[in-house]
Amino acid sequence: MKLNTYVISIDIGTQGTKAALFDGNMKLIADAFRESRLISPRPGTVWQEPDDLYISCAETIKELLDKSGINPKDVAAIGIDGQMAGIMGVDEKGQASTYYDSWLDTRCGKYAEEMRKKAGKRVMELSGGPVTYVHGPKILWWKNEYPHIYKKTAKFIPPNAYVAGRITGLSGHEAYFDYTHLHFSCLADNANKSWSEELLQVFEIDREKMARIVSPFDVIGEVKKEFAELSGLMEGTTVVAGCGDTAASTFGSGMFERGQVLDCAGTASVLCSVVDKFVPDVKNETLTMMRSPVDGLFLPLAYINGGGMCIRWFRDTLTGNPIAAYEDLQEEAEAVEPGSEGIIFIPHFSGRVLPSNPRLKGTFLGLDFKHTRGHMYRAILESIAYEYKYYLSILKSLYPHCTFNQMLTMGGGARSRLFNQIKADVLGIKVTALELGDTALIGVAVIAACAAGVFSDYKKPILQAIEKGAEYIHDMNRHKTYAVYADAYLDAIEKLTPYYNRFHFG
Repeated sequence: MKLNTYVISIDIGTQGTKAALFDGNMKLIADAFRESRLISPRPGTVWQEPDDLYISCAETIKELLDKSGINPKDVAAIGIDGQMAGIMGVDEKGQASTYYDSWLDTRCGKYAEEMRKKAGKRVMELSGGPVTYVHGPKILWWKNEYPHIYKKTAKFIPPNAYVAGRITGLSGHEAYFDYTHLHFSCLADNANKSWSEELLQVFEIDREKMARIVSPFDVIGEVKKEFAELSGLMEGTTVVAGCGDTAASTFGSGMFERGQVLDCAGTASVLCSVVDKFVPDVKNETLTMMRSPVDGLFLPLAYINGGGMCIRWFRDTLTGNPIAAYEDLQEEAEAVEPGSEGIIFIPHFSGRVLPSNPRLKGTFLGLDFKHTRGHMYRAILESIAYEYKYYLSILKSLYPHCTFNQMLTMGGGARSRLFNQIKADVLGIKVTALELGDTALIGVAVIAACAAGVFSDYKKPILQAIEKGAEYIHDMNRHKTYAVYADAYLDAIEKLTPYYNRFHFG
């Protein structure tokens, strides 16, 4: 990229909209943030106003230009990523026909259950993801609860596609759906990047409501006058399709080589890999087959919803006043033997997502008077590694000829030497910490630059932005010790499930 050429990337997240301006060396020049307005009048109901999403993108771009002082004509392209499991509708003119129905909204639960009963396994086989609070059930909710809104909806699309469509003036007929979102649709033939006529017929969803499927690297239009005036950009600036936020984040962390494994140790604990064949996890319904922005690659993943939150909950709730520092807790936990002297912790405070076990709750098992907070803290870290071990075992069974022998780790949890060592020992693989900026913004910026023709290759600029930190080598003796506890963890979940199903604690 020429040094006087810039790229803007936008991440429409749950907590807010982030934007970044990068120069020709993928150096971050400026960033900006606008907090989201989540509308939640009652539990289980969460949405966002489409205009809020659109305006937040304009305001953050304007802040980037004001902070940097660059000439707007030097911006080569814009790329946008966004929340993946939610959906919204647009009318024939490309204007919003619904609000953004957030992935946090659970009102479609009745329709998710109906879809699972009708063809849950077939959805996994074709779309690659289980039926949960995602696109298919949400579309059925609109169809059955608000048929007049469903009728006027031309297409259902993810939020990043809505904003990009508004920026470029796309009509409803021109609205798009990039292929990294297909696993959340429940309506796709993911392997062939198409809508499944079979699933659409089974669930009685109109084919014409489904938008054209595009690549994240496709140029979908240019900035129109209205958005240019709001944002300060030049009319005619290239706008690229973009992708889902998780897809952008994994891409931006260098996940484009077969056999790589990535740990996103954040609020959620996500384990992801890279493969080159679509092999849905029909048997276990655990791994979700997300497409990479790189055509032909898939990113099978599973996650603990709130894995990282368990660690913070323990610190904030059970370590006294003032609360303990993470370094102090880590030091205490390091003095404890692997297995935490018999404590098993279940990290699923809000239910287990993958595989679906919604009534499971967080649990400490095996507490004794000898146990300290160091034991309990270590047990929490170990539980996340045990869950990862289960995910990795499924991955190996689906891809027996692929080697998964090294894991990269990123996010807040990647700063913990103890957490990284536990993961290495439990999984039996080398763990390498990454020191990165916001990988979603990096990823979608590179996508935009490649689409606009200012980068000829996506690998080099991403790899230049990655700085590897400490490496952690597994110890075979600890690995053997942990194997017993990892089995005990899975057994505990199996034994606790009927208990929580019976009493259904809220």
